[in-house]
Amino acid sequence: MKNIVILVSGGGSNMAAIVRAAERDNWRKRYLAQVAAVISNRPDAGGLRLAAAEGIASEVVDHKAFDSRESFDAALARAIDAHQPALVVLAGFMRILTPGFVARYQGRLLNIHPSLLPAFPGLHTHQRALEAGCKVHGATVHQVTSELDFGPILAQAVVPILPGDSAAELSARVLTQEHLIYPRAIAQLLATL
Repeated sequence: MKNIVILVSGGGSNMAAIVRAAERDNWRKRYLAQVAAVISNRPDAGGLRLAAAEGIASEVVDHKAFDSRESFDAALARAIDAHQPALVVLAGFMRILTPGFVARYQGRLLNIHPSLLPAFPGLHTHQRALEAGCKVHGATVHQVTSELDFGPILAQAVVPILPGDSAAELSARVLTQEHLIYPRAIAQLLATL
């Protein structure tokens, strides 16, 4: 079985979209794949409750308990490796990972970013797109490299920026597209493994 480990820091809406797609499209049969675990760096992450409701193993590796990024990443890797992952999927995981961690999962570590990369890496993407006067915005699924929000692009979705849009309104439209393209990109990658 190809195990998928999902890392979350917050509410887990992208994680939930992935879990729904895995169930709806029967990834267990089609790709011999399953969401094996959800791991969070925050004990209060809503994604942990969603995982528990779905009967998915969940765990917390609280970054505040570690004195360095390297020690946190080492503990996180141990938790991930316990599930023998084929893929490690970042779904709103709000930690910058060390180069050693990224190298450990090279080619198997995915992220979704709320912009049309390479535009607007980092935070506050929706406000930055509005301030730049962009006509379109969107989301990108990419393989993670040691460079922040950089790496081979697997999928993108474009969302128009409407007159009078606020960052919150734009964010909501982009998130709807994230929920569509992330599971699709994962499924396409699973088909090649």
